[in-house]
Amino acid sequence: MSISFIVFSLIFFGGCNVGTTKNTEINYGYSNKFSENEIKSAIDTVRRNFKYFIGCDLRKLWYDEIISNSEIENYLLYGNGSENGSKKENVIILLSDFYVDSTGGDGSFEPNSIYENWMWILIRKENTTNWELDDWGL
Repeated sequence: MSISFIVFSLIFFGGCNVGTTKNTEINYGYSNKFSENEIKSAIDTVRRNFKYFIGCDLRKLWYDEIISNSEIENYLLYGNGSENGSKKENVIILLSDFYVDSTGGDGSFEPNSIYENWMWILIRKENTTNWELDDWGL
């Protein structure tokens, strides 16, 4: 990695208002499919990645098994799951609400708005590996 890239990154990203999660309301929900630790791990993965949502504040993050199972079917039939070979027992979908500040985040969000029921699709290779964020959106 070049020194100029590192300097550019520090200057460019240093002044940015990274996505915040410190006051996020978390709900692990109820599951017959995943343990609380598996859900917690998925939630932690989303929270770590939310910092890239510049100018956004993650207000709520939760797991709802009924919605997750329904959306997993769509993901496996029509989304990345139809191409990457994911198995339904290794896919989890979380939901969230987040606020976007006056900057509009990275420019792709409506400024001063709240996005509700935003989905986070996480996958893993098998039940002993870590969750990876695969996709997100409404």
